[in-house]
Order: sequence, then structure tokens, then C-alpha cells
Amino acid sequence: MGDTMKKLLLVCFLIIFIPYLIVTFLVPEDYEEQVKFYIVSNQKVRVYRDKTKKIDTIPLEEYVSHVLAGEMPVTFDLEALKAQAVAARTYVVRKMKMRKDKKYDVVDTVSDQVYLDDETLKKNWKKEYESKMNKIKTAVIQTKGEYLTYKDEIITAFFFSTSSGKTENSEEVFVKALPYLTSVDSSWDKISPVFTDQKIMTLKNFYNKLNLKYSPTLTVKIIETSEAGSVKKIKINKKEFTGKEVRQKLNLRSTYFSIKKNDTNIVINTKGFGHGVGMSQYGAEAMAQNGKKYDEILKYYYQGVEIKKI
Repeated sequence: MGDTMKKLLLVCFLIIFIPYLIVTFLVPEDYEEQVKFYIVSNQKVRVYRDKTKKIDTIPLEEYVSHVLAGEMPVTFDLEALKAQAVAARTYVVRKMKMRKDKKYDVVDTVSDQVYLDDETLKKNWKKEYESKMNKIKTAVIQTKGEYLTYKDEIITAFFFSTSSGKTENSEEVFVKALPYLTSVDSSWDKISPVFTDQKIMTLKNFYNKLNLKYSPTLTVKIIETSEAGSVKKIKINKKEFTGKEVRQKLNLRSTYFSIKKNDTNIVINTKGFGHGVGMSQYGAEAMAQNGKKYDEILKYYYQGVEIKKI
């Protein structure tokens, strides 16, 4: 066999064998799964803008930054901001997978997550825009690609402002029981400026809002409460309501409320702000102030989860 033929066979051998070695020894076993998430991470989030009625496409990490600006005070500790960044990213990545065949992934309001664009932030923050945005971007960069899973499934990462002292079980608010969204103590939420609230209205206005007949006599009986103490069912002058209905009709901050008649007025006291399921934002801030890291905060409010990285 001539030298030319030997060289040709050697080249053919290398062309065939080297790729085999690379695939066999260098490509990780979960390569396909990594590729799936790599594709997700490089997709742009399709955001429906409520005011303009248009759909903007925004890189994932940029979207997370602008949700962070809309959902959590920038004054919060960096570890709390990092926890919020991971929760926000988890929420949108799940939505992207669920809505891949739809026209858009998320809405820019509380229907999904509040997204504020640069124009709005510059108008709101003025000279502080750069410094505040840098802090937010630090939180996003330091958690880049991180999301939460439970038994290898991306979780529904609910979050809210302030608990009543305990978070809620998911099934008591959203019907479906999710094992990672169970009630936990969050008594440190007392640091929140919206931990308690009081609303006073006339008896007539109270009845009008609840579509009840006027009566000088008011009877209120709480029939059922959640594990965290929020109202699930209540009877007002013989008519039964859910706590959610009363909260919505009276525009209350939470379903943890009490109703009392004071002469011709109604006094309503509430605790907490929001639906109460998942991570309390002021709870996260209190934990961060006490030295907890963002992963500890996340694993406390979302029980049994793992942090994975795209």
C-alpha cells in the first residue's frame, strides 16, 4: 500500500473516529435537556403591553431586570432582590413553555408580572435611574439563568407583598394543592409598612358595595378561615360570601380582615397585602436583613425546591 493511500485512510479514520470520541466522552448525559433550556434562555419573552395593546419581544434577562424594577422596591437588600429575580425568571420560563403556541407569553401587569420599560423607569427615577438600574442588574447577573424546580418540574413561583404573619396553602387560595406552596411562618413581615391597614366607610356604602339591602342592624359571622387565619367564608346579614368576594368588592388589601360596626360607620381592619401564596417580598427583605442568602430565602418560602441553572 502506497504512502498516499495510507494518508488517505488515516484522514478518513480521524474524520469518523474523532466525532465519536467527542460525543462519547465530552458531551454530558443531560445534553439534550441542557439544549432545551439553552434554547428557552435565548428566546425572547413575548410581552403583551396592556396600554399600547402591542407585543414586545424582550431578551429573557432584560425582561427579568425590568420585572424586578416593577415588582420589588430597589431599596431592598441585594439578597432579597436576587431571590425575587429567581422567582420572576422561574415564573416567566414556565409561562414561555406553557404558551409557546400562543401569541404572547405574559402580560406586563399584575395579571402576570409588572414589567416597566426604560422610558417609564427614567421618568420615575430621574437622576437615580443609573444607580438603581445597576443594583437591579447586579441581582440579575449574580443569579443569571437560575430557576426553581420541584421534582424536575419548573414550579409556579407565586409571590406577593406582605403576609399576615403566615403564608397561605395554595389550595386555600388557588384551589390546586402544590406541595412546594404550603403555609410557613412569616411573622417578621411586621417590618412591612403595609402589614396592617384600616378602612372606614358608611354603613350605606358598605351595603351598596356588597349588594345588600340596607339595615341598621349588622350581623357578621366568620364561617371558615384558612390555616393562616384568613377569611374563607363569611356570613353578613344572612348572606354568605367568600373572603375573596369581600376583599374584591370592598377593595381590601387581603382576605385577613375583621368587620365591625361603629355607630353609622363600618370599620374594617386587615393584615397583610396580596394573595399570601409563595414568597412574601417583605418577608424576604426581613430574612436578608438578618443575614439569610437568596437561596435560603427561596428554599424557605418554596418548600422542597431545587435551584437549577439554564
